[in-house]
Amino acid sequence: MSADPITPTAIIPPGAPLPAQSTPPPAPPPPPPPSTPNWWTLPPPTPGPIQVHVTLHPATLPPPPTRWERLAAWLRRFGQPWQAAAALVLAVTPIPGVGVGYSIATTWAYVVEMGHDIGPWQPYALGCLPFALVATRILRRGGTVYRLFLLVVTGFGVWGAIDPFDLITLLTGVTR
Repeated sequence: MSADPITPTAIIPPGAPLPAQSTPPPAPPPPPPPSTPNWWTLPPPTPGPIQVHVTLHPATLPPPPTRWERLAAWLRRFGQPWQAAAALVLAVTPIPGVGVGYSIATTWAYVVEMGHDIGPWQPYALGCLPFALVATRILRRGGTVYRLFLLVVTGFGVWGAIDPFDLITLLTGVTR
């Protein structure tokens, strides 16, 4: 662009014919010849037989996993074996200074069992609800040593809630 302002030389009113140009515009250059013919200008292919060759090779599939491998893979979704072993050891190791043979898991099982003094169904709520919450957390987020430890402890609580006489109470309504 030039820096010179545009200076009109003539103002043509609307509807008036335009004046003739003094010099005709230069002719455009000729188009370059195409290097390769375009697809729309090529002649159609000659008709003839079409041959398609398909070769199938049998695929070598790996052998299916055994039951043990499937079980081990399913269990590893919830935690590694060392995590489960560490959680079990932590849950059943006796607490020093509390007494001989009392661990966190057995203490929780005893507390849940004492729920039978309140009513026949309270131990099941006290034992099964925490177990269900911890199991849900492990299924959704995966297992850590702490979560597996809580699962073991609450599992002992569920075991402490079970009383064979509850079946008689359920069937007959007779309590102790």
